[in-house]
Amino acid sequence: MNIAAMIKLTISMAIFGSIGFFTIHTGIPAVELVFVRCIFATLFLSALWYFTGGHKTEVWKKREVIQTLVCGVFLVLNWVFLFKAFEAMSISVAISIYNLAPIFVLILGTLLLKERIHFTGILATVICFIGSIFIVGIENFQSIDQFLNSGMIWALLSAICYAATMLLSKTLQTLSPYTTTFLQTMVGIIMLLPFCDFAVFNGLTTSNWLFILGTGLIHTGFVYYLFFDSIRNLPTIVVSVLVFMDPVVAILLDTILLDFRPTFAQSMGILLIFGGILYTVFKPVKQPMKNSEWNTP
Repeated sequence: MNIAAMIKLTISMAIFGSIGFFTIHTGIPAVELVFVRCIFATLFLSALWYFTGGHKTEVWKKREVIQTLVCGVFLVLNWVFLFKAFEAMSISVAISIYNLAPIFVLILGTLLLKERIHFTGILATVICFIGSIFIVGIENFQSIDQFLNSGMIWALLSAICYAATMLLSKTLQTLSPYTTTFLQTMVGIIMLLPFCDFAVFNGLTTSNWLFILGTGLIHTGFVYYLFFDSIRNLPTIVVSVLVFMDPVVAILLDTILLDFRPTFAQSMGILLIFGGILYTVFKPVKQPMKNSEWNTP
């Protein structure tokens, strides 16, 4: 277990848990918010890359650059879909659905990356999945129309794009985290520029701009530097479980700052998620594969 990488990923996920709180205070729609945060993150990461001297030692490989650019497309779509989900449903519900992404990662990681799934990992992920279901409260959606209008589709699309981002980033080795995130935020600027309505920036308050800056510099630049620097050094199953930190943080912020009161089921979901995280971190499976383990096909 790479403890330093695990700590970085935990910190990045904990900070990302506050993205919903920042988003609803920016005062601008999803596409424009992602566009602006890409600009600020690009400037932030460029400065870090330059002043740390990383530009002098960067190793450029065509395959990894292309892979990073493709990853950037999924990353930007992930942000847009998530922010649109925030516009349609509560932060706690949206961020919890979004964090079903590790379920997709676990399955695709097994099929594409040839990683072995241990019984311990399966159990921990199932526990986290059940916890997320409790938090989401799917029983509240009584009809197809209500389901389609609830923002669930946006949240699910964001989860799928997030899973693709994690898997594509997993095999990056030579490009630095600065370059990785820099290239991806540049992709975001190019992708979203034709779709931006710059009129939405008229009349924004100082508070709005501070929250916009926060989403760009902190949630995009700093968080994704930690994210891409850590996941390449951790097994897929550990990544799959640790990312469940951010729905917990989101619900805590909802409760403390936005007067959200979790139900009993949501409280149980939080406990299950923490249980799955602790079980994975402190009880890694090291024994040879037995009947209780699944190998890749």
